[in-house]
Amino acid sequence: MSVEGKRPRLPPRWFVRLVWHAHRGLYRLTGGRVGLWRPKGNHWGTLTLTTRGRRSAKERAVIVGYFEDGPNLVTLAMNGWADGEPAWWLNLQADPAATVDLADGTRPVRARAAEGEERARLWQRWRGINANL
Repeated sequence: MSVEGKRPRLPPRWFVRLVWHAHRGLYRLTGGRVGLWRPKGNHWGTLTLTTRGRRSAKERAVIVGYFEDGPNLVTLAMNGWADGEPAWWLNLQADPAATVDLADGTRPVRARAAEGEERARLWQRWRGINANL
């Protein structure tokens, strides 16, 4: 079997969740001074995305990875390699208005799903950043 045909080894789900909780805890504990970083070169950055709950209408915040594509911020609606769409993506489908906290400030955004050639191009860029996708 070629290297291309092998499925990537992924960490166990419990480990992914542990790292998520530790990262969010560190971010909260430091008042946001630690935990967000800008993308550099062929590496993704992190941002805090705040959406409105589609059922509760309460603000919901999550830290996600991203890269910049011109003025656009690009992230993946993935649920830590688990099945199903993440709640934040379902919230954005119901109400695309959101805010993001970046390492250098906060700004409003309007979410949309990439389609067609744009989606293929962005997917290839993510694959270049993380071969496990």
